[in-house]
Amino acid sequence: MTMRVTRLAEAERFDPPGHTGVGPVRLQGGASTPTKDVTVVLSHYLPGGQAEMSEQPVETVYVLLSGELVMVSEGEEATLRPYDSVHFTSGTRREVVNRSKLPASMLVIRPAA
Repeated sequence: MTMRVTRLAEAERFDPPGHTGVGPVRLQGGASTPTKDVTVVLSHYLPGGQAEMSEQPVETVYVLLSGELVMVSEGEEATLRPYDSVHFTSGTRREVVNRSKLPASMLVIRPAA
């Protein structure tokens, strides 16, 4: 098969360690899809939700779809708004925080671990 559609209703929900107030689903990658080289996750951050400071095990790209999220890394902060993106190299420590009063959604794209 050359094309495989993952419907949001069928995406695999999971609970990554160090995340609070975050609801991620795997759109591609993981046990429920045949994707081998990349994972694509849709993460919903409630107000106050966060991914605690941790080291990125692989190169990672975040693309904000809605709302606002603050990225903290290496003593710097940047607020992402819709369609902004950020790249973290492998080994970079980062924290993600929703400091707003509205939910935020972003795509997480990285090589399969």
